[in-house]
Amino acid sequence: MLSGSLRIARICRGYAPVVFLPVRSLHISTTTLAPPVPCRNPVPKMDGLRQSPAHKRQRTSIEVAGVTSGHEQGRTFSVPGLVVREHTFTVPLDYSGKEGPYKGQTITLFARELLGPSRNENLPFLVYLQGGPGFEAPRPCDASSWIKSAVGSHRVLLLDQRGTGRSAPITCSNLGRRGGPQQQAEYLALFRADSIVRDCELVRRLLVPPTCFGGKWAVLGQSFGGFCATTYLSQAPEGLMEALLTGGLPPAIRSPCAAEAVYTALHRRVLAANAKYYERFPGDVELVCRIVRYLAGQPGGRVDLPSGTHLTPRLLQTLGLSGLGSGGGFERLHFLLDGFFDAEGDMNPAFGKAFESWQSWDTNPLYALLHEPCYCQQPPHGAAAAAGEGNPAAPGPAPGVPPRWAADRVRDSVAFAGAFDAVAAAAEGRPVMFTGECVYRFMYDDVAALRPYKATAEVMAEKADWGPLYDDAVLANNRVPVAALSYVDDLYVDYDLSMDTAASIKGLKLWVTNEYRHSGIRDDGGRIFDRLLGMARNAVFD
Repeated sequence: MLSGSLRIARICRGYAPVVFLPVRSLHISTTTLAPPVPCRNPVPKMDGLRQSPAHKRQRTSIEVAGVTSGHEQGRTFSVPGLVVREHTFTVPLDYSGKEGPYKGQTITLFARELLGPSRNENLPFLVYLQGGPGFEAPRPCDASSWIKSAVGSHRVLLLDQRGTGRSAPITCSNLGRRGGPQQQAEYLALFRADSIVRDCELVRRLLVPPTCFGGKWAVLGQSFGGFCATTYLSQAPEGLMEALLTGGLPPAIRSPCAAEAVYTALHRRVLAANAKYYERFPGDVELVCRIVRYLAGQPGGRVDLPSGTHLTPRLLQTLGLSGLGSGGGFERLHFLLDGFFDAEGDMNPAFGKAFESWQSWDTNPLYALLHEPCYCQQPPHGAAAAAGEGNPAAPGPAPGVPPRWAADRVRDSVAFAGAFDAVAAAAEGRPVMFTGECVYRFMYDDVAALRPYKATAEVMAEKADWGPLYDDAVLANNRVPVAALSYVDDLYVDYDLSMDTAASIKGLKLWVTNEYRHSGIRDDGGRIFDRLLGMARNAVFD
């Protein structure tokens, strides 16, 4: 469900036929929404890096979860085509208010507000939720892609989600200071989508005046950011004027833990993607077999990279994460593999450096540690939960379901019958199958940056007491205009599983296509944003 932050170059999408599928809508209408009340925002305009003495940094604060939460406006500066204004927010670390080690503690969130050159302060806010989990918002160097379109209709807020970027980042060096594995797991549990949505609501209250479109704002969610947006629609729809989702309709939202269903579907899809890759580059069948045989033949069955990471055949297979699922990925993967061997038949050190540049485990460890838990929630939810609330005779919430290394269980199941055994495939001269967006247990042995947190990952894999993420009853009665783009060939968010979610959100307007891979928002963001916004603003409800 990742990631707008994987370092993937925009190249071409020429490896497969482009097919335009018709726009699907679960609620079709030509009626346009009435224009909202104009924004009368008192935020002053500021020029360059300096602020006028008459316009000192603004500060606001409110009480939330027993702590004082606040907002401070920072500097304003310009990049080509954009005015950038910085904001910091103080928010509770733990919103539950329960007694515990984090009660009363706060963290600082960071966001960049983007305006067009005209600095139109009368536009509504749109908060962008990045893919992940565990990746920071984009760093705007100019007005390009979807941002160029968005600043024509919104004031865009690029929020670093908690634990990322400049928002209390969790790193491979500082997580260990939280105590032992159990304490680290308790801390990590506060960084899921439910807390991200509470952050957004608090930021909205601190930043958006009631005179600005009724105090509401819009949300754009990419990949995991779309999961967060769906949680937002479930838990705080009153704060939203419209919601746009790209490759981010969460799968199997009624399941207490959708991880196994998700990985079963995605392993099937990644096998099909491998077949397309080798059809595109048939010579890579023997090349990859040769690479696997080389790695397996080294002492310990691996090559140790300068970082301490063990480059094993199974870790090599994880190149499919970005190589098979994003625009231009086939070509990038081919050219990377093409440079594996030096003139003497040994591994070229440049390959090892490039391999690690494809991975984000060392810079964004939340992605690994929260990957399977982001599919888990406490059942029941929706109407069942509402019926039991405050009723002593009603049964309590059902126990949660831990993820328990779902990706490992699926890969090693009878259903895939050793299809991902790289060493066996290479020995037999069969195509070696690359894997997709999965976090396997062996990564905590092979990846140096993750190695210290193997015990923490084991605790997370057995953790069952997750909070609720989605409310089926609220979504069934949704009144927020929602437009979503789903990719038929998505290797990150399974299309078939997402369609059930699409049908669960009242009024959702759906665009289905295989014109793009999961990286559509990067590859053709302007067109995608404009179309989704138009779809949302033509929504009506019975």
